Amino acid sequence: QSVCSAHFTRGFGRVGFASRQQGSAITMNALAKQIFGPLLNAVARPYRAAVFKELSGYGLRYDDLYDPLKDEDVAEALRRLPPDVIVARNCRLRRAADLDMKHDHLTGELLARQTPGEHYLQETLNEVRKERRERAQLGAQPAYTRIYW
Repeated sequence: QSVCSAHFTRGFGRVGFASRQQGSAITMNALAKQIFGPLLNAVARPYRAAVFKELSGYGLRYDDLYDPLKDEDVAEALRRLPPDVIVARNCRLRRAADLDMKHDHLTGELLARQTPGEHYLQETLNEVRKERRERAQLGAQPAYTRIYW
C-alpha cells in the first residue's frame, strides 16, 4: 500500500492528495498557495506600493476605484454608507479628475496626508455580497436589481 493516493473530486476541478496515515486531504489550491504564496507576496508588495503612490498623487483611495455603474453590489454598498463618506468620496473623485485634466499631481502637505490604503467600502461590500449569496442559496430574488435598457 502506498502512503499517499491521489483522488479527484468533482466540481471545480480540484485535485487532492489524501494521506492514508493522516486521513486528511490537501487540495491543489492549498498546495499552490504554499508553493507560490511567498513568491506572489514578494511581487505584490512593490506593486501595491506603486499603486498606492499613484493613487496618493491624485488624492484617491483604493475603494474610490470601484464603479457603481458596473457592479450592483458596489452601488448597494455605497447606498448604505453614511452621507459624509459619500461626499468625501465624490470630492476625491472630482479632485482627481481635475488634476488629471490639468496633468498635475498633489504636492507637499496634501500629498503627505493621503491614505490610499484606508478602506471605507470593503466591510459593507463584503456584507452585501454575503447577503446576495445567501439569497441565491435560498432561491429568493435579489433585493436590488438594475434594469438596463
